[in-house]
Amino acid sequence: MAALLGPAEVRDLAALLDVTPTKKLGQNFVHDANTVRRIVQAAAVPAGATVLEVGPGLGSLTLGLLEAGHPVVAVEIDKRLAAQLPLTVEAMQPGAPLTVVTADAMTVDALPAQPVALVANLPYNISVPVLLHLLATFPSLERTLVMVQAEVGQRLAAVPGSKIYGSPSVKAAWYGQWRLQGLVSRQVFWPVPNVDSVLVGMAGRTAPPGTEAERQRLFALVDAAFGQRRKMLRQSLSALFGSSGAASAALEAAGLDPTARGEELAMPQFLALARVAEIEPGAPDGASEAGSPGPAGPGAAADAPGTLADA
Repeated sequence: MAALLGPAEVRDLAALLDVTPTKKLGQNFVHDANTVRRIVQAAAVPAGATVLEVGPGLGSLTLGLLEAGHPVVAVEIDKRLAAQLPLTVEAMQPGAPLTVVTADAMTVDALPAQPVALVANLPYNISVPVLLHLLATFPSLERTLVMVQAEVGQRLAAVPGSKIYGSPSVKAAWYGQWRLQGLVSRQVFWPVPNVDSVLVGMAGRTAPPGTEAERQRLFALVDAAFGQRRKMLRQSLSALFGSSGAASAALEAAGLDPTARGEELAMPQFLALARVAEIEPGAPDGASEAGSPGPAGPGAAADAPGTLADA
């Protein structure tokens, strides 16, 4: 097997780049090769398929994906980390097919290859917006396995009627069915984080259930419904429709109960409402109920429970 990063290599690279793990940036670097290989195996990416990784950081997960024979397109916002990653890969796995794109995962809109899968450790405080942006922007992504804060992963996989079902649950369901795929021990990170991490995945992307305009309206409706989740839909949607009466009329036209609450509706029911709604969507993808801010920020290194590369 090709060499992967261990505790000593992670610390040496951090020292070389003058990267000091901080709680503010959520920099908790993965240093356990067995965990990395478990994540790669759980992703079940077809042999030889190109993988998109966001926030590769020091390269723990990157090396695991390359070891398994997957060409990797890595999006890294930190110029220091982006410059070092090819050097690390060449030293440990010479000739491995890695392409690094220095860009912000929240805004990247073009890649040098068509990735089939997204496998990453997402920045915990922006994990849902990043995930939804990538799924909306790159329709070639057929499979997804991401590491996120436990609370966020549970929401992504939640079903209608549960207390944790919310905006991320509905929006993620637009792209396919999600399920939790295991916990990740805090002990595989350096330093040890103060939150739990899980793997959550989408095994197969479904055909778009509606048009892009319908998706945007659906997302706006979802944000409004869960922005005031304790209220009945005729009330929580009144601002979008102009009045509670107009909201009630639209709900009834879609075959829905105006006194229901957002947590009772599955994605297809929100889509039915989006198809009769005459509203102007304005909320960004991923906004409402994205989950509690986690340890990592937008620029955090990928090997941390705040970036895509920590597995």
